[in-house]
Amino acid sequence: MMTEDKYSSQIQQPQAKFFTTITYGCQMNENDSERLAGQLKSIGYEHSDNLEKADIILINTCCVRESAEKKIYGKIGELKRLKAVNPNLIIGITGCMAQKDREKLFKKASHIDLVMGTHNIHELVKLVREVEASKGKVLAVWDQAERMAPNVPTVRRGRISAWVPIMYGCNNFCTYCIVPYVRGRERSRPVEDIVDEIRQLGKEGFKEITLLGQNVNSYGKDHDGSDFADLLSAVDAIDSIERIRYMTSHPRDMNDKVIAAVKDSRKICRHFHLPIQSGSDEILRRMNRGYTTGYYRELVDKIRQAIPGASLTTDLIVGFPGETDELFAETLNFMKEIEYDAAYTFLYSQRSGTPAATMPDQLPLAVKKARLQQLMQAQNEISLKINKRLEQTVVEVLVEGPSKTDDHKLMGRTGANKIVLWEKQGPEQVGQLARVKVETAQTWLLKGRLVLL
Repeated sequence: MMTEDKYSSQIQQPQAKFFTTITYGCQMNENDSERLAGQLKSIGYEHSDNLEKADIILINTCCVRESAEKKIYGKIGELKRLKAVNPNLIIGITGCMAQKDREKLFKKASHIDLVMGTHNIHELVKLVREVEASKGKVLAVWDQAERMAPNVPTVRRGRISAWVPIMYGCNNFCTYCIVPYVRGRERSRPVEDIVDEIRQLGKEGFKEITLLGQNVNSYGKDHDGSDFADLLSAVDAIDSIERIRYMTSHPRDMNDKVIAAVKDSRKICRHFHLPIQSGSDEILRRMNRGYTTGYYRELVDKIRQAIPGASLTTDLIVGFPGETDELFAETLNFMKEIEYDAAYTFLYSQRSGTPAATMPDQLPLAVKKARLQQLMQAQNEISLKINKRLEQTVVEVLVEGPSKTDDHKLMGRTGANKIVLWEKQGPEQVGQLARVKVETAQTWLLKGRLVLL
């Protein structure tokens, strides 16, 4: 006779279900993937990086550059083998490329089950259920969000730093950028929702928050009420958070009130990321950036006068249509004049669907590469010079964990977003602030030793 224990041990347990997310693109996409993961966890799926094991694979896409699209299509093609092995596998495509290409994705890759646009992220559970029930293909792409998306469960990838979106979409329509077409018009979240989310993150032990938006300086323009400076002040008052960052800022919308909010804050990092994109007024006009180098120069002067020691970083695009040797020289000289702590430099890449893609005087790739090398070399020299000024000074660092290349060292970042490495000495705790004396400065990082209190 079978005992009760033996009988119960033979009861079939529900088989675990797993999902994998593959993310391309910006921090907004990374945060979207965290929200996708949270929704799948809420209905019993567990995360796994093993594609062979997955019951659902979601590819969160970027279409800022055509080179990124080609890479994504290559990854989609690789998944066809898995679908052949497991016909019940659900393959979903979301993000900016899904918003742009829609049903074309089904035609290019017949093994795809779900295409979900950027405005439909919060509908994932419903859409997965539709795929499971119909065993057919599901397309869900709104042209524009009808309302602010509701909050959904979120699974954060880290335990110290977290991204918090404050707004969605963009109204700028720079001629090289496809973001307004795939992310829609600007929509700001209510201040109280943002503050509540950050307070909860503080209770969970997070110490650093990065406020996200395509143009955070435009926050609140779509409704009467608080603007970005007001939001910064409200977030700065949350006791459980140690540091506040934000990205990305548009120079045209940076103003005195935001600068004052940063200056008067306790926790907002003294780091301004202001993408200039070009140091030529002619190229800025062609890009439809809405400001001149003269305006930008005055803005930098205001920041440095109000907050001495603030770090300044930027984005630069090299080889925009019509960029002559003389216009490129203007960018190179402007970068040397401003002396950025760091610059993120990119080759201009034609993006179908944007005005710049059809502009005359497109430049050869070889010319763009040569100019990029000049720009990078000049910026590396500037970055090293600025970092050298920090040698023998003490910097405050948020401890993030062991170095990726040396378990005997710890790694953290300053408020100016500079990476710091130092030898483990025992008392350092991940997620806490530490003081490190800089002994050696390199182009991309600082090395030092812990200063005991």
